[in-house]
Amino acid sequence: MLPVRVGRARTWGVTALLAVTLVGAGVGLRLWVFPDEQAGSADGSGPVPVEVALVEHGPIERSREFSGSLEASAEFTVAAKVGGRVARITVDLADPVTREQVVVELDDDELQQAEAQAWADLNVATAQAGAADKALEIASRNHARASDLHARGFASEQEFDAARSEKLAAEAKVEVARAETTRARAAHKAAQIRRSYAKVSADWSEGDDSRVVAARFVDEGSMVSASAPLLTIVDLDPVIAVVFVTEADYAQLAPGMPITLRTDAFPQASFAGSISRIAPVFRVESRQARVEMVVPNADARLKPGMFVRAQAVLERIEAATLVPEAALVERGGETVVFVADETSATVRMRAVEVGVQQGDRVAVTGKDRQPITGRVVTLGQQQLVDGSTIVVPERRLLDEAGP
Repeated sequence: MLPVRVGRARTWGVTALLAVTLVGAGVGLRLWVFPDEQAGSADGSGPVPVEVALVEHGPIERSREFSGSLEASAEFTVAAKVGGRVARITVDLADPVTREQVVVELDDDELQQAEAQAWADLNVATAQAGAADKALEIASRNHARASDLHARGFASEQEFDAARSEKLAAEAKVEVARAETTRARAAHKAAQIRRSYAKVSADWSEGDDSRVVAARFVDEGSMVSASAPLLTIVDLDPVIAVVFVTEADYAQLAPGMPITLRTDAFPQASFAGSISRIAPVFRVESRQARVEMVVPNADARLKPGMFVRAQAVLERIEAATLVPEAALVERGGETVVFVADETSATVRMRAVEVGVQQGDRVAVTGKDRQPITGRVVTLGQQQLVDGSTIVVPERRLLDEAGP
């Protein structure tokens, strides 16, 4: 049993020697890095090593990002007004289209024949009207002659009545002929209009004179019926970004508010725009409201259907006191920062009111209404109290290294 006891004694001795050596090395390292430390931490153990950051002064924005998709600012479908065979299509997908440009032509052989028939009917009606006018002229002369003879007693009452009846009948035929002529003229005009429908044009009343073909539904040779869709035409400048917002964000948005748009198609680019319309109602199923944002798109890089992220600037402060978010700590129910005094190597605790945050920067205002300048502690605040002494290891080592 004696060897075992000797072994334990030796083991304890080696362990004690190693502990003393490590402690000594640690003390030596601490004295090398911080040779002139003095008490200053919350527990009185000496100056507290910290990291600091410069207090900035400048603009800051509070923004909110929404996701949505793009829509064309205007879109309509070109449709045929009459049925027929597609004889020619003058544009294709992505082609530009100008106002009133003919984009599709239908086979108009039947319509041409219908117009010719209507023209012939008009000529017949016109000729019949002319004949009726001549008959009325003759009947009027006969009536005048019979009236004169009847007045002088050379014509009987029966002859006078016959002449008058003939005149009235001629007048009625003139009225009918004129009505037939009017009807034939209208039928001819309608035939002309129907024939013009064989040339389908793209027309709109507002916006620019040029738009783009977004979709094509038929090919040459296809048979189409009246009102069948042929092409979809869209306006790409500007485009509309559509997002849906909750009640919490709804009250913070307003028409005219600037936005910045980003899309995965152009990850390095951003597009400026503004809120144009906000829906006055919420969707019952989602409890969200539609918000439209107009974005200029002169180069047509943005396309309807793209997924986008829109950042709206809710608030902007031009001159704010800015500190890193890491500088904020809670003490006694208040938010505080520790401002470093580099001359005395101490800190002063300042209670602040937190404002707008952008990224890792926060706008603050001193509760004592005094300006906050210099540097604030961003690491090591847990060991600090008002007036604690500090040391910044990185700067200390740089000072000792010299220029």
